[in-house]
Parts: sequence; C-alpha cells; structure tokens
Amino acid sequence: MRAAVLALALAASPAGAECRQALALGLDVSGSVDEKEYALQVQGLAAALGHETVRAILLEAPEWPVWLAVYDWSGPDDMRVIQPWVAIDGPDRLEAVRSRLAGTPRRAGAPQTAVGAAMMFGQRLLEDRGDCPARVLDLSGDGKSNAGPRPRSVRTPAWMTVNALVIGADRDPSWDGGEPGIAELTAWFHAEVLRGPAAFVETALGFDEFEAAMVRKLTRELMGLRLGAGPDTTGPARRQ
Repeated sequence: MRAAVLALALAASPAGAECRQALALGLDVSGSVDEKEYALQVQGLAAALGHETVRAILLEAPEWPVWLAVYDWSGPDDMRVIQPWVAIDGPDRLEAVRSRLAGTPRRAGAPQTAVGAAMMFGQRLLEDRGDCPARVLDLSGDGKSNAGPRPRSVRTPAWMTVNALVIGADRDPSWDGGEPGIAELTAWFHAEVLRGPAAFVETALGFDEFEAAMVRKLTRELMGLRLGAGPDTTGPARRQ
C-alpha cells in the first residue's frame, strides 16, 4: 500500500520536482528547558531519525527525498537554525544530520516561551521549499506561550500543516501547582497551535520519553503524505 501511494505521489508531483515533503522541526529551548532536557531533545530527535521504521520511510525514494530543517526557539526574537534545509537522499546524508543534531549544545537564550513567534519562524523556513507537495511544521514544547503573538492569531497559508509534540507531566485534573499537566497542555496546543485538516498532537510524559514520542510523530507525519493542499486554515484548527 505504501509503495502504491508513493508511486501515485511521484506521478502527481510537478515535473522536475526533487522533494517529497518538507519537514521543519522546532525544538523548545526556553527557560523551562535545562541543559539535560535540551540534550534529550536533540539526541532524541537524532535517535528517532535512525529508528528502523523512520529510516526506512526516509530512504525509500532517494530520487524524491524528504527535506529536513531543524531550529530551536524561545523568546520572540530568539530563534536559531541548527540544521539548515537538507535533502535526505541517502544513508550518508541521514547519518550526517543525526551526528550534527546529537552534538548540538544548548545555548543561552531568552527565557520566554514564544510559541506564536516559533510558528512564524517555521513558516518562513517552509516558504523556501515551495517545490515540495507537502510542507509540515513539527513544533515541540513543554509550556504555553507567554511572549510574542498569541498562536491562534498567527495567520498561516493553506498549504502549511502544523503538528505538535507536547512534553508534560501526568497531572491529576485537580492539580493546581501552576505548571500545567499534559492533558491541559495538549488541549491548549489543540486549540491554539494546530493547523491543517490532518494536524495532530503527539505527547511525551517528560523529556525522557521524547525519543519514543518523536518516533511515533515522525512515522505518522512521513506516512501521511498529502497529494494536494487542504482547505484554507488561516485560523486555529478546530478538532471534531
């Protein structure tokens, strides 16, 4: 089935196109993320890209590769690209990306959590990959936005999908300790961040589970190749 979908998508792609999907990944480096937790993100992403299932999907059509870019984000004006756009067109390229990510140290940056600004930065990156039939922003975070534009006010183009990976604690619904539990945080990302008809949230119970959550998320994103743009999604996604 996967081979048939891939063949159909190849046939439907624009002549001369050399991109199956563009995937930009934004990692949280705000004040709530310490050095160890940041390492769990970059090393977890590197490990997830090497997972048997994810690796097989990435390398199944080297002539029509997935393009990846990775950045970290915190305050409204504090974004850093840690992996510029690269075509995953073979095992050596994939391993080079994994090595680069795994060795990236946490930087000192603004402590704020500017989710809306992180979305806008990801959109600007994806605008550079107009040759791709699907363009997806994969935004990871462990808290609600507290600086910059409110995410629901960020207007995004119809071609852009925004998915989320929420990192949180398993709080009881009556928890009132200030830090939101994973259920509350997931609901917030659903209401404020998701864009696109097939957008979804993946969850990790703490940074130690980031790698496993990222494997699930990448598998779903890469298997869900869209052959065309969905309806206008310039406002917040509405889940049924």
